[in-house]
Amino acid sequence: MASARLQADIDPLEHADTLIAQGHGAEAADELRDLIEAGRGGLLTRLAYARALLAAGKIESALERARETAQLFPGIAAAAGGLGEALLKAGKLPTAIGEFQRALRIDQDLADARYLLGCAWLEAGEAEKALQEFRAIPPERARGELATKTAEAEAMRAEPRANARYVRHLFDQFSSDYDSRMLEQLAYSAPQILRELANLVCPTPRKNSLAILDLGCGTGLTGLAFRDLARQLDGIDLSPAMIEKARERGIYDELTVADIEQLFPSPDRYDLALAADTLVYLGDLSRVFAVVGEALKSGGFFFLTVERKEEGGFDLGPKRRWRHSEDYIRAAAERAGFMTAGLLECSPRSEAGQPVKGMAVALQKSGG
Repeated sequence: MASARLQADIDPLEHADTLIAQGHGAEAADELRDLIEAGRGGLLTRLAYARALLAAGKIESALERARETAQLFPGIAAAAGGLGEALLKAGKLPTAIGEFQRALRIDQDLADARYLLGCAWLEAGEAEKALQEFRAIPPERARGELATKTAEAEAMRAEPRANARYVRHLFDQFSSDYDSRMLEQLAYSAPQILRELANLVCPTPRKNSLAILDLGCGTGLTGLAFRDLARQLDGIDLSPAMIEKARERGIYDELTVADIEQLFPSPDRYDLALAADTLVYLGDLSRVFAVVGEALKSGGFFFLTVERKEEGGFDLGPKRRWRHSEDYIRAAAERAGFMTAGLLECSPRSEAGQPVKGMAVALQKSGG
């Protein structure tokens, strides 16, 4: 029995913490399991057991034990916090955040739960919410990693784009009812607007003749609007859940989970690139214009929608979506080797029942 190795004068929880700190999570888990099976395991032992399993990389077992503990001690903040920690390690962000919040409703002074809630918000790309939690932790109760995490959140807040983790978290949550939410509640029409713009400015292509890249493809609404033109239709999105919904449509040849700013595409591969309601999560568009310019053949087209800013530059709107001016779009496109082949004012979606001011833009890579 592993517990036989413990000396009578050694606290088993302190010993388990020491083993975990030394990288021996599996050994700590064995000793704590033996204590629980011997009927000597209360709340703290069960919490330590779940932590040891996490340290040993046994995430699902840890999650099972943490859920069991939370059920045994439903009104105890530490039990909710322990479940939140296991959920966070398992990548289940929404439910992890919910458990940390429940723990803090029971005991608002539980510093560990507040720190981990801040970490969960940071993982979700919610810099402001992370900072709010980190700054509420008294200095005397702060973890050693707090300063590093705070600096990470501050740097994230200063990025000239929506953080990739925020976008992934947002759309993973919305994937199950995205189409009905967008089409019925928000009057989403960006794909149809881009198709109409394409009909105006492009030489009429043959059916099934174009290699098309759909940036921020989501569930495939834009791909659906252009599928009849595609010889090859590839989609890219940050959200794995949205990619799975797109795959269910059966219209894409290749689907990739990726950040469009981090792509290094094969040069001169595509005739057409699409970005419907995608660039609202980016402020500075120079990198994505460069990526698309590399991916397109000479003379290829890039069709996009943005939310409109009346005067120069770009800024972050009240709904955490970036707005771009016409002057900014034209100048950034020209620097990336595009000419503006068409631009029209439109409303790609509604917000609170009101049309959102936007633009649909057709860019053509030089050489066409």
